[in-house]
Amino acid sequence: MTLEQSITQLYQSPKRDYNAEDKAIFISFVEALNNGQIRACEKTHDIWQVNAWIKMGILLGFRMGSLTEYPISATKSFFEKDTFPEKRFQLSDEVRIVPGGSSVRTGAYLAKGVTIMPPAYINIGAWVDAGTMVDSHALVGSCAQIGKRVHLSAGAMIGGVLEPIGSRPVIIEDEAFIGGNTGIYEGIIIGQKAVIASGTVINGSTPIYDSVHGAFLPRDSGGSFTVPSRAVVVPGSRKLKQNPDFGVYCPIIIKYRDAKTDSALTLEDELRNIID
Repeated sequence: MTLEQSITQLYQSPKRDYNAEDKAIFISFVEALNNGQIRACEKTHDIWQVNAWIKMGILLGFRMGSLTEYPISATKSFFEKDTFPEKRFQLSDEVRIVPGGSSVRTGAYLAKGVTIMPPAYINIGAWVDAGTMVDSHALVGSCAQIGKRVHLSAGAMIGGVLEPIGSRPVIIEDEAFIGGNTGIYEGIIIGQKAVIASGTVINGSTPIYDSVHGAFLPRDSGGSFTVPSRAVVVPGSRKLKQNPDFGVYCPIIIKYRDAKTDSALTLEDELRNIID
């Protein structure tokens, strides 16, 4: 039986008394997440496909675990299910974690060359690819998928998703630049090299206007929105149809990346733990 079949069977089982064999299956599942052998969502033939069984495994961990105390020091502890300890790193992982209060939950995959500035948090099921910078006060939510050489600026909130099971997580594709104090939620896909300006909030229920093409973005196959590759998105507003004297928030694509944008957003390898 494959790991996927075992996890699906355990998740669908009504039992709540888990034996050593059941727990061993879950441990293998978490190890596979930590090592990047499996992931919550992956691109196949240019389409992002949700692996619902990964979310089943994570939810199974909540069901299977017992609340326990994890001492941090003589006077401080945190309290969490014993199935979800903090992820432990080794020097050989080649992930740079600057001291100051960041935390990564077990079951999150961080590729070589990732840098985390404090304080930041990366949740279970997340995938953070090589050369990405996770800046201070940034959140990478459960099952969020972050590509290569992405910049998550200070205060960027990348939403997570565990339920409903089949829901697509937030996806930030390679070399996107996510500005400070932004919020990306509800299955939004940010295309390669897109730029999200500081203070922009994008979710699955707020239409995005493309001023270059003079039209709102259509909903994609996942029921949310895909910000096109190289799009530059800023916070904006639109008039209410019922009452044009009032406006509502609306993210706006003001242009697509050009040489000027590229020069302004040059990423410095010295700031990242770049692996040749």
